[in-house]
Amino acid sequence: MNLKSQGRWAYLFLAPQLIGLIVFSLGPLIFLFVLSFYSWDGFGNNHFVGLRNFQFTLTDPDFWTALVNTIYYTVLTVPVGIFLAILLAVGLNRIRLRNVYRVLYFMPVVTSSVAVGIMWMWLLNGKFGVLNQLLHSIGITGPDWLTDTRWVMPSIAMVSIWWGLGFNMILFLAGLQNIPKVFYEAAEIDGASKFQQFWRVTMPLLSPTTLFVTVITIIGSFQVFDQAYVITNGGPAKASYTLVFHIYQLAFVNFTFGKSAAAAVCLFVIILLFTALQLSLSKRWVNYAN
Repeated sequence: MNLKSQGRWAYLFLAPQLIGLIVFSLGPLIFLFVLSFYSWDGFGNNHFVGLRNFQFTLTDPDFWTALVNTIYYTVLTVPVGIFLAILLAVGLNRIRLRNVYRVLYFMPVVTSSVAVGIMWMWLLNGKFGVLNQLLHSIGITGPDWLTDTRWVMPSIAMVSIWWGLGFNMILFLAGLQNIPKVFYEAAEIDGASKFQQFWRVTMPLLSPTTLFVTVITIIGSFQVFDQAYVITNGGPAKASYTLVFHIYQLAFVNFTFGKSAAAAVCLFVIILLFTALQLSLSKRWVNYAN
């Protein structure tokens, strides 16, 4: 078989993936950018409005409320979620039944978001929720987790950390198992303690995995929707009103798809800038030595 024939077969096998990418990813993305310049109610009434949708988005108080809430949610979930995932991965990497625990911790990840939301609505109920009952048993009066504007976003962040912890833990566990043991043996010969081995060996060699987890976790945090929709419906007083929830409201409640598309484009740009910043700063701390 000559090279030309091999190339044709390669394109043939790549075709399903390329077609899926174009139809389900690139196509909708292009349509989104085009739609952001139109006023459309989803039925047939559409006309070109230029940058008016973006002007509306940037002057809409709800957009800025959603952005602040989303950033607050990101600050709550990303550092804590990554820290806990690393601790779990390090712990599981030291025991024999790691595969069993890996399955148990990963189960919430594949659980329906609606099921997770409803379960946590009962757990976090201010009057008869399990969490407040446990706090009451030790003499602590629990807050109204889902109806208090001060606690609703930390509550959603707690749910999200629990929900996604298994996925990040699996990634870190894979990164840990990819670190050659010779580095630890050399550190022991030099007299390094367990903490020094973790800080000077594990963390630097785990930095590529940490970068990947950080990037995808921040992207996911800016796209949070299920938890806010199922558990609180954006309330109370829009304290859990996130960017994707705002986009949903504009499109499928107000039927202003053009404005919704403009808000989605703004979200796309924000995520792109954050990702580019992380990749740029990663050159200072990511070590690919292994």
